Amino acid sequence: MPTPTKGPRLGGSPAHERLILANLAASLFEHGRITTTETRAKRLRPFAERLITFAKRGDLAARRRVLRTITDKGVVHVLFTEIAPTMAERNGGYTRIIKVANRKGDNAPMAVIELVTEPVSPKQAVVREAEKAAKKSAPAKVESAESAESAESAPSAESAPSADSAPSAKSAPSAPSAEETAEDTKA
Repeated sequence: MPTPTKGPRLGGSPAHERLILANLAASLFEHGRITTTETRAKRLRPFAERLITFAKRGDLAARRRVLRTITDKGVVHVLFTEIAPTMAERNGGYTRIIKVANRKGDNAPMAVIELVTEPVSPKQAVVREAEKAAKKSAPAKVESAESAESAESAPSAESAPSADSAPSAKSAPSAPSAEETAEDTKA
């Protein structure tokens, strides 16, 4: 038997709390996002994510398990056929809670809980690093490829320009060496 939650329950009794959560989950799956109190949204999040995890399994036992909680067959059908396939690549984190302004009548803190529909990109950071590495290695590969092509296009060594006629690295301005900077600082 599950241990009851500490503190006041939603609705008063455990049975009423289960019904409230089931109805909130059904509304969430039907509409994609609902506005409710912050406490109810926080209590609904793990409940709804567990139901989505069952729906991702997709077998008959999982469907019957969800039907024990949500009795509306239409909502369960939407959960299994539309929501679960979109969440197939996502490992948890199916819902998002956004806090909004307090309710006007009793100043209760309100929140919007919604299903996360954006496509998942779990290796986004790894992809960025790979792209950076590819950009760094691409100029080196291009230079080596150009030198290989120029070597193939040159029919003989006589027609290729000699090393003396090519601009040397000595003629290009360079950064001062460590010895020169040390001498400048001493003077």
